[in-house]
Amino acid sequence: MSASSQGIVDQILRHVDDNLDRSRENLFALLRIPSISAQPAHAPDCQRAAEWMRDQFASLGFEVSIRPTPGHPVVLAHHAGAPGYRGPHILFYGHYDVQPPDPLDLWTSPPFEPQLVDGPRGKRIVARGAVDDKGQVMMFVEALRAWHTAGGGIPASITVLIEGEEEVGSVNLDGFLEANRDALKSDLALISDTGMWDVDAPAITTRLRGLVYTQVTLKGPTRDLHSGLFGGSALNPINALTRILGGLHDADGRVQVPGFYDGVKPVSPEQARQWEALGFDEAAFLGEIGLSTPGGERGIPPLQRLWARPTADINGIWGGYTGPGSKTVIAAEASAKVSFRLVPEQDPHAIADGFRRFLDERTPAGARVELEVFGASPGIEIATDSPWVRAAEAALAEEYGRPALLMGSGGSIPVVESFRRTLGIDSLLMGFGLDDDQVHSPNEKFELRCFHHGIRSHVRLLGKFAGPS
Repeated sequence: MSASSQGIVDQILRHVDDNLDRSRENLFALLRIPSISAQPAHAPDCQRAAEWMRDQFASLGFEVSIRPTPGHPVVLAHHAGAPGYRGPHILFYGHYDVQPPDPLDLWTSPPFEPQLVDGPRGKRIVARGAVDDKGQVMMFVEALRAWHTAGGGIPASITVLIEGEEEVGSVNLDGFLEANRDALKSDLALISDTGMWDVDAPAITTRLRGLVYTQVTLKGPTRDLHSGLFGGSALNPINALTRILGGLHDADGRVQVPGFYDGVKPVSPEQARQWEALGFDEAAFLGEIGLSTPGGERGIPPLQRLWARPTADINGIWGGYTGPGSKTVIAAEASAKVSFRLVPEQDPHAIADGFRRFLDERTPAGARVELEVFGASPGIEIATDSPWVRAAEAALAEEYGRPALLMGSGGSIPVVESFRRTLGIDSLLMGFGLDDDQVHSPNEKFELRCFHHGIRSHVRLLGKFAGPS
């Protein structure tokens, strides 16, 4: 970047520092809107959040509209950037919806009354949506505001897509992408919905696991039965289902679904060395959640198990009587939620088919098994040698004074695959969350210093895209 361009960025960064309290108050205004997408009673709040976001971009000179979907609306905004801009057209993605706050009695303050409280790392913002994803969306908005106010205007060509259904599976997003291909044409997608290695170590996420999510129901007798009258003769669906699912893993933690490891590649020696050099303390990682013994595949290093190996988990199981006291019953059926986190090159539909075979081969005579597949998205690996990643690495290194880590994530962001499949673009995942932010849990928080550095990092990134090298 030229000296004059760097001077403009430095000027904008000073503006960010001087106006951090105002940026925080802007975030607090959004956090006060209970935009819970999963609950129909909060549909008006989702509409209100979309309107609030619309007004933010309109005030920054964007052409912006609220687009209806069969569910909650999408906010779509465009800005051509500075005259003569020659950099990439950026598609920024985020979501204004949040998870339900339950259980409410575990919150130390009301979930939609944001608080700035003391923590071990300084001040932190506590509220539902603080980090997922309102806080991370507002980092970008505040970076744009700083460029607009102190830098002479928005420097880059930008499209913004803020949806309201991420927390319920983005059920209408693919249709929206298909219907608006031309309006969304971009060179890359920029997403801030991921994390850092730690509060002082920035990161760019380059690997995401995919997800197959299923529900299994095993049916036996035509009605619930008295266990004294029928026990010993009648098939017990709960016994049968738990026996089947108990065989999902062998003694070494390997998943027993047919063809499960087809396409799974080992981590490259270079990547393995980089991750090993991080000094990840698995004992401390588990100790924070009350565990002491690692799970997963034996013989695989911990970060590889978390970021680069597929998994299978029972997420819920039910059947029969679960109320207080006793009721001696053999239930007519039993059900379970079972999910599979996938790595790149695994075929999610083949995994679902393999799980169906796994169930069929183990279903006892007289029982019937039903499998519903609620979602099937592949794992993603993003090229690390793109100019966008290099720009983000440079911006983060300047902000933090140390190189950014190229890390994996055990989670899934299905929109990354949707952007690649429908729009033909890769995503740059530059997030600022931490492992202890209690995402989806009571007392969700966002470190104020992460919010601050996130705004500054986005200012720098926009400068990299806009300024001459």
